[in-house]
Amino acid sequence: MSVLQVPVQGAEQQLEPVFAVKGLWKIFGPRAGKIIGRPEADLRGAELMARTGCVAAVRDVSFDVRPGEVFVVMGLSGSGKSTLIRCLTRLVEPTAGQILLHGEDIREAGAGELRELRRHRFSMVFQHFGLLPHRRVLDNVAYGLEVRGEKKAQRRARAQQMVDLVGLAGREQLYPDQLSGGMQQRVGLARALAVDPEILFFDEPFSALDPLIRRDMQNEVIRLHREVGKTMVFITHDLSEALKLGDRILVMRDGEIVQIGRPDEVVGAPADDYVRDFVRDVPRSDVLTLRWIARPATPDDPLDGPVLAADVVIRDAVRAVLGADRPIRVQAGDEVLGVVGAPEILAVIAAERAGEG
Repeated sequence: MSVLQVPVQGAEQQLEPVFAVKGLWKIFGPRAGKIIGRPEADLRGAELMARTGCVAAVRDVSFDVRPGEVFVVMGLSGSGKSTLIRCLTRLVEPTAGQILLHGEDIREAGAGELRELRRHRFSMVFQHFGLLPHRRVLDNVAYGLEVRGEKKAQRRARAQQMVDLVGLAGREQLYPDQLSGGMQQRVGLARALAVDPEILFFDEPFSALDPLIRRDMQNEVIRLHREVGKTMVFITHDLSEALKLGDRILVMRDGEIVQIGRPDEVVGAPADDYVRDFVRDVPRSDVLTLRWIARPATPDDPLDGPVLAADVVIRDAVRAVLGADRPIRVQAGDEVLGVVGAPEILAVIAAERAGEG
């Protein structure tokens, strides 16, 4: 039996989205636009291909991305996640739907407007780095500024700032083939940041790296996000990466959204068996927060005990809870959501060890 319950939520600040995606479709094949709204749109995979000659890569997807958020899109190969991110930047043209950037539909942008969006407001970090092999590190980082027409002294100064920011100081004059994979990806990060974009898009940028370098690069993204505060949309097939990086996670399957939620919501309240199987082996105490195990106070509970924030991860609260002589008050802002004591903490740990999650 699960020891978890759906948590009481504190008041959350609602921010106007940077991106608002509404009813987005991408269908590849002849007369793709004619399928939407007809019975054929409900067909899947081979049946849709046999009947229409088309493949539906993204199916009626809607979501918002908030300012300063790391929004992760996760799914297995073929789930539609990479097609989705390419639709957001119109590297692939959507078949239907809206992509609202601060309320303006970028699907209506002409070629010139789209070019300016990509030069000034969007940057993308790719899986295979995309560095120019004949250019040194500093010139690779400055490339977007050069395309934008900025003067050489200004773009080199900005590029040097970004090289320093991503930890490559002293390697400015090296060529890409003189760098490790992790260092090459740092160059890609620096190049993306150099143009000071409003939104950074990451298309499985670390999947080609070995596990240790991948972990370092994940930590680098977390550090850079903390320092520069950019809105980020991050594509991955790796659950641990999604849980580590994401403020919210969108899980895709067969081109559709299965679930959107914070990491603790995806782990603690999976939407269906598909997500449940994904998160089966995740240690709950490493992801879930105190709000998930807080219980209402009883008349016998002393309410003058220590206070912990509702978003403290259970694993990080173990010592404080087990060391207290009275229940911990779990608080979100000024609101007390409930209390947590040793029984609640130990129940989660016992369930993990028993393999119940």
